[in-house]
Amino acid sequence: MKTWMLSFLACMIVAQTQAAPNILLLIGDNWSYEHAGANGDKAVSTPVFDRMCREGMRFTNAFCPVPSCSPTRSCIVTGRAAHQLEDAASLWSKFPGKFRVFGDELTKAGWHVGFAGKGWSPGNYIDFGRELNPAGAQFEDFPSFMQARKEKQPFFFWFGSTHTSLNKWKAGTGKARGIDPAKVRVPKSLPDVPEVREEITDYLAQVELMDEAFGEAITLLEQNGELDNTVVIHTGDNGWQMPHGLAHCYDHGTRVPLAVRWPGKVKAGKVSDDFVSLTDLAPTSLEIAGLKPWPEMTAHSFVDVLTGKTSAVKRDRMFIERERHANVRRGDLSYPVRGVRTAEYLYLCNLRPDRWPAGDPELYYSVGPYGDIDGSRTKLYMMAHADDPAVKPLFELSFGKRPAEELYDLKSDPDQVVNLAADPAYAKVKAGLAAEVDTWMRETQDPRAADPATNVWDTYPYFGILAKALRDAKK
Repeated sequence: MKTWMLSFLACMIVAQTQAAPNILLLIGDNWSYEHAGANGDKAVSTPVFDRMCREGMRFTNAFCPVPSCSPTRSCIVTGRAAHQLEDAASLWSKFPGKFRVFGDELTKAGWHVGFAGKGWSPGNYIDFGRELNPAGAQFEDFPSFMQARKEKQPFFFWFGSTHTSLNKWKAGTGKARGIDPAKVRVPKSLPDVPEVREEITDYLAQVELMDEAFGEAITLLEQNGELDNTVVIHTGDNGWQMPHGLAHCYDHGTRVPLAVRWPGKVKAGKVSDDFVSLTDLAPTSLEIAGLKPWPEMTAHSFVDVLTGKTSAVKRDRMFIERERHANVRRGDLSYPVRGVRTAEYLYLCNLRPDRWPAGDPELYYSVGPYGDIDGSRTKLYMMAHADDPAVKPLFELSFGKRPAEELYDLKSDPDQVVNLAADPAYAKVKAGLAAEVDTWMRETQDPRAADPATNVWDTYPYFGILAKALRDAKK
């Protein structure tokens, strides 16, 4: 090929790369859908998220694929269903290097890719074929990432805030920020007592601090004149760390805030009721960059939804699953769930109802008793008052064993506290949703489709620090 032609092609590639918009992913840790001003919360102030909604598109039905940190993040970077990712379907797992991640493809295409804060985590990727975190190269913060960028180089930056993690919910911080306990909404799954209301205000204080931190990134882009050439994706990875939330397949564990700002492409102030999974972020990011998704991806780009085109994908439901969250059952056992969420119903199939869904009542390796519920003050209150008449049914709801099937009518029971699976009036609805879950499992090659009792996820190594320390102590 002649030299002039090679030069022409090189210039075309550079021009195409420079024309692509940047992508900024703002992802909060353990941040539930309802806890944002734009989503209706009257007690919390989230001006940055609200601005992204006002100047972009707000989603009312965005869900994580797994109510657990590293599994959801595994799905985000690969665009694949969790049960296709072996160990990476569980918390504190390994990330097998054989799985492609979209950040690597962006890097190959000339993008500047990196993250700060919480990327793919928690787990082990270094010993299994990857040098870099699946979220990209790590930077101290967004300004240092931008300083390392070449001129006019498009970028993808993952900003993972941990402000909303349970260990940051310091008692009294909500009061110090002026958050009124009387204005918070206590879900029907939790006892409405002053102790719970106070803890919710402390959590909301951290939501506000997270919003402020994300605002600093937006301000930097504005100062550089690059905000309007950047697609801002503002979301959370899974629900809050309260009973009936994180690690559990109810809305407070799986439904997340999502707003996308993309000037010139997304009409400002639009609200979408389409169902979107965080797994869809991989093919969506590739399409924004002008690249094609891979055949093995189970997720679908939602650029068509963003740009107002007719979606090629039916977006009226979301499939949800989980395997092992923390290592909290004797024998390293998982608690497998497969389910589907529609606008009207939540259906869950608990594949091992003989096991404790919240973890064994006594400490096994990690967290503590009922360790798949993190140690919030609300959890401690519920355990201490488990026999009180007003608390007992709520305790059983979150901590007790569950039947093989659960079905909730979301119009009459948005907090999902009344299980209708045994109600004959809902038999047809339950059967239809169960069949959809079975079809999804088969079509996506879920190992549990062939053998619901498979113990493969029980055998994968768990890399939690406390678990390792306790194991070593017992040797």
